[in-house]
Amino acid sequence: MTEQQDQLPSVEELQESIDELSAYRERLYKDVVGLGQKLRLSQKKIDATINEHPELTRIDEVLNQLIQQRDSQAARQ
Repeated sequence: MTEQQDQLPSVEELQESIDELSAYRERLYKDVVGLGQKLRLSQKKIDATINEHPELTRIDEVLNQLIQQRDSQAARQ
């Protein structure tokens, strides 16, 4: 193995990160929806808030990167 491959996280580590980040995303999503409902916002307004939420957007980007990295590493094994 090369030094670079030694530094890469394992497929299992990547999957663990994906699972934890997905769980966090789900909690954040539910919090945003719950707060919107408490404020009696329309569903359209809640959906717009979710689509524009910077942290949810960033989490989605990171999740996509982690999934691509996991799939790429799994294909090499």
